[in-house]
Parts: sequence; structure tokens; C-alpha cells
Amino acid sequence: MSKDVVVFGPADDRSLTQLQTCRTASGEDARGVLCADHHPGYSMPIGGVLGFEYKVMPAGVGFDIGCGNCAAQTSIRADDVDVASVMDEIARVLSFGVGRKNNERVDHEIIDRIAHAHVTPQRALLSLARDQLGTIGSGNHYVDLFRDESGWLWVGVHFGSRGFGHKTCTGFLAVAAGKTFQDRTSEGSMDSAPLYLDVRTPSGADYIEAMCLAGAYAHAGRAWVVDRVLRILGADAVDVVHNHHNYAWLEEHGGRQLWVIRKGATPAFPGQRGFVGWSMGEDAVIVTGLDSPQSQAALYSTVHGAGRVMSRSEAAGRVKVRRLWTCNNYRQCDGRLPIQTPQNADGSNPRCQKCQSKMRKSRITETKRQGKVDWGRVQADVKAKRIELRGGGADEAPEVYKRLTDVLGYHEGTIRIDHLLTPIGVAMAGANEFDPYKD
Repeated sequence: MSKDVVVFGPADDRSLTQLQTCRTASGEDARGVLCADHHPGYSMPIGGVLGFEYKVMPAGVGFDIGCGNCAAQTSIRADDVDVASVMDEIARVLSFGVGRKNNERVDHEIIDRIAHAHVTPQRALLSLARDQLGTIGSGNHYVDLFRDESGWLWVGVHFGSRGFGHKTCTGFLAVAAGKTFQDRTSEGSMDSAPLYLDVRTPSGADYIEAMCLAGAYAHAGRAWVVDRVLRILGADAVDVVHNHHNYAWLEEHGGRQLWVIRKGATPAFPGQRGFVGWSMGEDAVIVTGLDSPQSQAALYSTVHGAGRVMSRSEAAGRVKVRRLWTCNNYRQCDGRLPIQTPQNADGSNPRCQKCQSKMRKSRITETKRQGKVDWGRVQADVKAKRIELRGGGADEAPEVYKRLTDVLGYHEGTIRIDHLLTPIGVAMAGANEFDPYKD
């Protein structure tokens, strides 16, 4: 481990290698941090922090620019809420996965800012941004209800800039590779060589402008969702904690002005508060940054969650979806034909070769590898804790994460825990929700 990389907790070798590669490839005397929730990411590890004088790294900020957490303490007591009914309404009103399932228009000045974006290619994303503002997406993104240690009800959300941020990132990855924003470029492997932009150049300055706009869009979406849940509850917010954890900030550290990139890491300057979530069945926390030698070494950064110990495919398994012609008489016949089989000359579907019944187009899911997580058991465990769960899947089960108490312990002396938030309602995208813009 280099003296220029500070690691909290046990180091994952692949994550450490990724961070070291990012440091050395930059050509700068960069400072690096691995927070205790770290795990490998695309090009730069999740839970990684880098401080550069003149460089920014689009893959370091990440595809979900401005992804972050927002928690609001409400004016009502948790015991006074019909949690099941509220969670039903949250699942009905708010949109998870791809698309907007309700017709509720989200009006916000951020849409006008995108229409007149300084970085011209972002203006072409206006329709996408308008359609997805206030949608949550999938993966580990959620809308939760919590009870704090004093019995007050909190609303907590986690998501980012959706397709607007994703397309902004891919555009600037192409620019960093010497192409244009509109050019298609392969993302490559998880360990792809890092690509940088110099903030002193027009392309680097444009990235900063575009990142700030995507971050504002993410912030607006989270604020709207929290406000919408408060309206469902008929409650007011008496306290709000709101942070990005995929972003680049210009900060002073040790007398140097640095662009600090935090990818899955929460800023934690002295007195600055953060909301750190865990999983669908376990507590979250509100923390406050402290000043200490360890805090300074961490570039005033802390965890954004517990950190994965199991990949999504490892947890949920792998399935293959095939399209086939299947027999309409499926209760008595298992006839199938390749989807390439043409329709009849009159436009009707082909006939089953076994029973001569008409056929229909079907999607057949085949399990290629079983996952390690028993999803039925997880659902039963969550229910036993009296948590109202809407959606979710094996890839987000509590066991796929580290213990939050452990990772917070490794950051002792850098943060103070102010509130312990126990989940009583969790809403996420379902296991079968497809979303190309998840984390």
C-alpha cells in the first residue's frame, strides 16, 4: 500500500489495484482513499476517493452522476402511520425501473436549465430528462420509511441522475478517448484503463459544467420524491439531510486546491451531516463529520453504505431469456418452434407440429446458474421484522452487503453517529424490472 493511498478496513486487492492505477495513470501526485465499504467498480472502485489538481475522471464520478441520499425527519410519529397503506401508495404513485407509470407531471426549473444547457449535447437529452425526473430506477435505489430512536418517522431515498447522467457520462468518456460526445464508445471491462479530462481545457471545463447540471438534476429528483412521500403522509419535513456521493468537488486540502472525486463516498467535513443507508432489512444512520488526523487523511470522506460482498449475478443467479413459438394448448402440449419460424402466408401464426394447435410468441426463462440467496427466506425474514417490503430481489438481500456497524467502526474518529434509523417500509424496483441506468 502506497503512502499516498489511505485504506479504511481490510483492503480488497482488486479495488486497491484499481485505485492505484487511477492515481498513477493520471500523471499527477494524486491522493487516494478507500473507504471501508469499498468494492470493485468500473475503472475506479466504489468507495474510492481521488484528489487531483487539474484532472477529472468521468468514470471516477461514475455513470450515475450525482447519485446520493436524502433523508427527511417528518413531523409525525412512526406509530401513528398505517405503514402498509402508505407503502402501497408509494408503490402505486412513484415510478421504479424504467418508464413513468403515472401521469403526474414533475415541474421544476432544472428542466429549463437543461433546455439551455451550456454543454450543447445535453440539450438533446431534454425529453429524456423531463420523462425521468422524479423516477427512482432500480438496483439498490429505494424509497424507505424509518423510525428513529425517539419514535419519529423519517423518509429516506437513494438514487441519482438516471438516463440524463448516464448519457452525459458516456458522452464525456468518448470525449476523453478523443472522440466526440455523440460517438458511440465501448465501456470495456471493469478494469478498463482510466480516462481523464484536464479542467484547464475546454473539454474539461465542459465536463465540470455538465456534471454540475446532472448533479442538480439528481438533487431535484430526490427532493421531489421526498416531498411527494410527505404529501402522501400528510406531514412536513422538520429536518433534511441531503448528499451526493458520486461527484467531483473543488476543495482545499493541506493548502492545495484539489478536485476531489468521490465515487460511492460521502463528503464528511467537520459539522457536515450525511445519510448512510444499509439494506432492505437493516438500520441506516445519520452521521456528522469530525475533524481529526484520520479525517484529513480521508480527504474528509466517509462511507455511502455498507458495500457489497456479493455480485448481483452471484446473489440472484443467471437466467437466459429466449423467445420461442409455443403451443397455445400448453396445458396438454409442450410443442415449441424456433422464433425464426415464419408466419403462414395468410399472416396467421404457425401450427404446432405435435398437435396442430395454433402457436403464440413466448418468452421462456431458463435458469443457467442458481444464485446463493434464498429470496423466499429473505422475504420471510423481512416480514418477521415487521418491515413492509414492496419490490426488491435477491441481488439486494441484506447478506450481499457488509455489516454497516463494521464499516462505520473502521471510520471511528472521523464521523459521529447522530441517529439510528430502523426501516419499517421499503420500496424498490422488483427483481424483473429492467433498467439500463441503474448504479
